[in-house]
Amino acid sequence: MLKRVLLVILLFSLGLSAWAGEKQDMDTVRAVLAKIIPGERPDSIRVSALPGMYEVVMGAQVMYVSGDGRYIVQGDIIDLEARENLTENARAKQRARLIHEVDEADMIIFSPKDRPAKYRVNVFTDIDCGYCRKLHRQIDDYLAEGIEIRYLAFPRSGLNTKSYYKAVTVWCSKDRKRALTEAKAGKPQPRIDCDNPVREQLELGDRFGVTGTPTLVLESGDVIPGYVPPRRLLSILQSSQARL
Repeated sequence: MLKRVLLVILLFSLGLSAWAGEKQDMDTVRAVLAKIIPGERPDSIRVSALPGMYEVVMGAQVMYVSGDGRYIVQGDIIDLEARENLTENARAKQRARLIHEVDEADMIIFSPKDRPAKYRVNVFTDIDCGYCRKLHRQIDDYLAEGIEIRYLAFPRSGLNTKSYYKAVTVWCSKDRKRALTEAKAGKPQPRIDCDNPVREQLELGDRFGVTGTPTLVLESGDVIPGYVPPRRLLSILQSSQARL
């Protein structure tokens, strides 16, 4: 009986020691990050699959910092046994969290009219982007496949540019869906202004690493860069759902 009690005490002590060591390492990691990226706070820090390294998530960026704060590694960790990209999994989880935090009222959403949507796809779009226009010309085909398209603004030319103001004008229109459709068809629209989420969505796209449009973000947080035809997108969504 005494041996069992001593064993429990020993295991408990080892657990406390490991916890204290991890806490000290995480404090070191936070201190290092505060020096090299002042003003930025990590969304999460946790023990990584790589011994001695800690996974740091900031926005949709993932990096690894050694427990002593000496080394930073930027790159993907691949679990060869599981054939799994652990870093991309972490990115996807963070993207899913961030995209789910976007208020639906700040999106321009096209939904199937005669039935509930089977899938929801978030699309960073630019009014002047050729492939964005091609995607939108097929909007009825996406809806027919049960795919809801949820637009977020990403004027590639940046803030205070023609494309930016076109996105603002669309948002400030009384009928946003109609205004978006007309703008993507090249119909000129008188510039109007109001409180709008265009800047915030552009910044969100930057956090996601969006560099081109359209960029599709699935509910899982997986990213598909570029235009994807309706039937092909449906196939991708079905495969993605089957893996969950």
